[in-house]
Amino acid sequence: MTDTLKEYCRQKVACIDHKLELLLPKQGQYPPVILEAMRYSVFAGGKRMRPVLLMAAADAVNGRGEEYTHVAAGLEMIHTYSLIHDDLPAMDDDDYRRGKPTNHKVYGEAMAILAGDALLTYAFEVMGRQPDVLSDVLLRVIAEIAAAVGPLGMVGGQAMDLFSEGKQIGLQEIEYLHKAKTGALFKASIRAGAMLAGAGEEQLQDLTQYSDYFGLAFQITDDILDVTGNQAELGKPVGSDSKNQKATYVSLYSVDKAKSIAGEAVDGALNTLKFFGPEADILRDLAKYLLSRNN
Repeated sequence: MTDTLKEYCRQKVACIDHKLELLLPKQGQYPPVILEAMRYSVFAGGKRMRPVLLMAAADAVNGRGEEYTHVAAGLEMIHTYSLIHDDLPAMDDDDYRRGKPTNHKVYGEAMAILAGDALLTYAFEVMGRQPDVLSDVLLRVIAEIAAAVGPLGMVGGQAMDLFSEGKQIGLQEIEYLHKAKTGALFKASIRAGAMLAGAGEEQLQDLTQYSDYFGLAFQITDDILDVTGNQAELGKPVGSDSKNQKATYVSLYSVDKAKSIAGEAVDGALNTLKFFGPEADILRDLAKYLLSRNN
């Protein structure tokens, strides 16, 4: 990660965390346990990749990414909900996330389910309060995010992931699974930033193509890290894909072939930004970073 990207992410993450602190109900309010469980997972760490992508896409259009913090915070709440549910015994059955015990290990399965439900629903309430955006634009953004996390997006991808455990599936099915489970929310985050910032149709089209390549590269490198990474850096157990007999790019091909496909996806992402100037350098650096990330 370049120094410029590190500083950009540091500033944006601080901005997002500040907004999350302001927006999330405080511990000690009634009912206390659910609020504590929500905040536990939201503030357990994380790169805030989806809200950072929203801000970077907006900055590539009008340079005012930090104006859209309600939507950015909502995206992080949605992502955190998905992690809480993903870790449940009925799903991936993981004990650690971001280096800490998973939500259900601390608060029990029932409260973890409710914490995830609460974050998902509260996210849309928060996004609906985004100021200084035309109502029709905000409605379009919220509708896209809802579609990205619904039955034809993230939830559908998770369902297919569970259905595919222990089965041999081909490249077409793996591509669909990852586009829905992981890629859909990345795409919605990037498109949301562009739309909020007033992107023209050509800009929006280019950033949409960028998001497709970015999501693919992210998922492939995630598959690779599950084989080659270590728990201390990842903050979660390695080898869970193999344990749960999940179909991945590594299981379908090999680590080396998966790395090659990830490199091609990053090249594709960079090519989509050829008509943008230095205002899109952060998006370029984020794509390149995927090939060297260790968590």
